[in-house]
Amino acid sequence: MKQAILTMVLIGAAFSLQAQSKELKKGIKKIDRGEYEVAIDFFRKLTSKSGVAGEANFYLGESYRLSNRIPQAEQYYQAAISNGYNEEEVHLYYALSLKNNGKYQEAQSHLERYLSNAQKPELLERSQAEVENLRKLDELMQKKNYYRVRNLTAINTNGAEYSPIYEDGELYFTSNRDGGKIYKGTGTGFTDIYRLKTKGAIVDMSTLENMGDNINRFDVNEGSVTFSPDGKTMVFARGNSGKKRGTVEVNLYISRFRKGEWSEARMLNINKPGAWTSCPAFSANGRTLYFASNRSDDKIENFGGIDLYSATMDRRGRFTNVRNLGPDINTHGDEMFPYISDDGYMYFASSGHAGLGGLDVFVAKRSNGKTTIENLGPPVNTVSDDFGFFLFRADRGFFSSNREGGKGDDDIYTFLNEDPNLRVVNYFLAGETKAHAEDGEYILPNVSVKLFRIEKDEPVQIDEVVTTTDGKFNFRVAEHEHYVLIGEKLGGDVKYFTTRLNYTTVGKSIPQDQLTQLETNVTLDTTLYLDKIIIDKEIIVENIYYDLDRWNIRDDAAVELDKLVDLLFDNAEIRIELSSHTDSIGSNSYNLRLSQRRAESAVNYIVSRGIDRSRLVARGYGETIPIERNTNPDGTDNPEGRQRNRRTEFKVINIDDKGADQFDEDRFFDDDDSGGGG
Repeated sequence: MKQAILTMVLIGAAFSLQAQSKELKKGIKKIDRGEYEVAIDFFRKLTSKSGVAGEANFYLGESYRLSNRIPQAEQYYQAAISNGYNEEEVHLYYALSLKNNGKYQEAQSHLERYLSNAQKPELLERSQAEVENLRKLDELMQKKNYYRVRNLTAINTNGAEYSPIYEDGELYFTSNRDGGKIYKGTGTGFTDIYRLKTKGAIVDMSTLENMGDNINRFDVNEGSVTFSPDGKTMVFARGNSGKKRGTVEVNLYISRFRKGEWSEARMLNINKPGAWTSCPAFSANGRTLYFASNRSDDKIENFGGIDLYSATMDRRGRFTNVRNLGPDINTHGDEMFPYISDDGYMYFASSGHAGLGGLDVFVAKRSNGKTTIENLGPPVNTVSDDFGFFLFRADRGFFSSNREGGKGDDDIYTFLNEDPNLRVVNYFLAGETKAHAEDGEYILPNVSVKLFRIEKDEPVQIDEVVTTTDGKFNFRVAEHEHYVLIGEKLGGDVKYFTTRLNYTTVGKSIPQDQLTQLETNVTLDTTLYLDKIIIDKEIIVENIYYDLDRWNIRDDAAVELDKLVDLLFDNAEIRIELSSHTDSIGSNSYNLRLSQRRAESAVNYIVSRGIDRSRLVARGYGETIPIERNTNPDGTDNPEGRQRNRRTEFKVINIDDKGADQFDEDRFFDDDDSGGGG
C-alpha cells in the first residue's frame, strides 16, 4: 500500500513538473515575442514551485531587465541563485541590477567571485569590463561639475516622457501620456510623438498636440525623432506593435513637410529585418544620420548589445554607407540616443562605459586624431537611466531620466551648464571648385565634393555636397584632424579629372585663452582644382628620378608614382601612356633602351599597386623629345636643361565612359605599401 501511494505521489509530481515546464516554455515564448509584461505573469506563478523556482525567477528577472526595469530584476536574480539556478548569465545580470540600485560594492564583489569560475568567453570579457568600470566610480563621483538640473514639471506626467528635441521654437518628445491600448512589452500605453511651443525651457502647455495619424499609429510605438537642419525632413523610430509578428522589430521612418503638413511616413532603406533600429540623429549639416541598432551583419562588426551607427546621404538623397562607429564609442553594453552638437561633439547614452548605474550620458570628443569619451557625471547622471541629451544653446538644453523624485516613469529634465570656462569653437572649411585655363582659371560648377576624415589611417566619409553655379562648398570640420577632399565633375560634354586634395586642420585652431565669447565661428579656406582631360596632352610627373644608368624605382620616385596610382583609381575610365625621357648623354640607341626600361619599370610599379595593366602603355623616347636644350648656344653644358629633359610623363590616350561608374571606394584610399619596382 505504501509502495502504491509513493508511486502515485511520484507520478503526480512528475505530471506537475511537466505542466510547470510547459508554463515555463510559454513564458519564454512571450519573451521571444517581446511581450515581457505578459511573461511576468507566467513566471510569477511558478517562482514558488519546487523544481522550477530557480529558472522561473531567472526568467522573471529577464522580463524586467529586457523591458528596461533592471532595478526591479535584482530580487528575482537573487532568488534564482538561491534556488540553485547557476547558469553564468544570472551572475552578470544580478551584478548589473545591483549596480542599477547603487549597490556598487556588492556588484563588484559578486562579479569578482563569478570571475574566479567563469567559463563563457563573452560573459567573462564583459564581466571583467564591468569590474574595471566599477573601480573607476570613486574618481567619477569626485568630478567637479557645473551642471544645474531641474525637472520640467509642466510637461511630465505619471507616464513616460523622453527624447526631447528642440526645433524652431517647438519641443518634440515621445510619451505614452494618453494611455489607450496597452503594449504587452511594458504593460503601459503605446508611445506617440508630441510637440508644443516653447521659449527655451519655458513650455506653453496650451499648444501641446499629438503629431497626428501620418506619424503616430494607434497600436504601434513611435519613438525618438530627429530633424534635418531646415526642419523639413523628420526621421523617427516606429515598431513594437504588440502583435505576434513584428513585435521585436523597430525601424526608422522618414517624413517630409509639404504643403503645411507632414507626409505619410515611409520606411528608410537602412533598416535591418528583425533588428531593433532607433534613436536617429542628424548631423549639424543634415547629410549624416546617426542611429542605434542591435543588428547583426557579416560585413559590419557589432561590439555587443546595441551599437551606434552612421549612414551618409548621397547626392540623390538616399542614405548609404552604413558603418559601425567602432570600439571607441561602442562597448559590450548598450550605446543609444546619439546627438551631434553644433560644435561637432557627439553626446550619447551608454551602459557599457564607466557609469553610475543604467544608462549614463557621455560626450565623445575628437582631438589630435583620437576620440576621447567623458562621462558628464552627476547631477546629469544618476544610478537610474539618463539619456536623450539635447542642447538648444551651447550652455543649456534637455535630457531624459527615470531617476527618483520624478513625476512618473521617464521624465524630461532641463539643465544649465555654468562652467565659467565654457567656450565653443565651430570650424568650417569653405572652398571653391575651379579649373585651370591658358589665361588663368575659372569657376567649375556641378562638382560632387566629398569630405573624408582619416581615422586610424582609414578614410571615413563624413559629408558630400554638389557645387552650384558659384562653385562653392562649405563643410563642418574639427580641429587637429586630417581630411581628404574628393572632387568629381558631374555631367557635361567636357571630361575633367576626378581630383583629391589633402587638407589638415592641425595647427589651425584658436588657443582657448584667446576666446572671449561663448561661441566662436572660424572659417578656413581652400580651392579644389579639377583639370580637363585632353587626349594626348603630356603631363609631367614631377620628381621622378633614377640613379645613373639604372631603371629601378627609388623610394622618392615611388611616392610620386603613388599619386599617379591614385589618379588612375579615381578616374577608372581613362587609359594612359606612361613615357620616359633622357638627356643626350650616351648614344641615342642606348638612351632609347634605357628610357624604355624606365617606363616599363614605372608601369610595373603601378600594376603592383592594383591598376589593371591593360590601362597602361609603357613608351621610352630616349633623347628624341627634349623640352630644353642639353647644351647652351656656346656649346657649354646646360645641367638645368638636362635635368628637365630627364623626365617622366603621362598622357591620356583613351576615355572609356563605361569605366566611369567603376569607382572603387574600398580601394580608393588603399595605403598598402607592399608593391615593388620592376
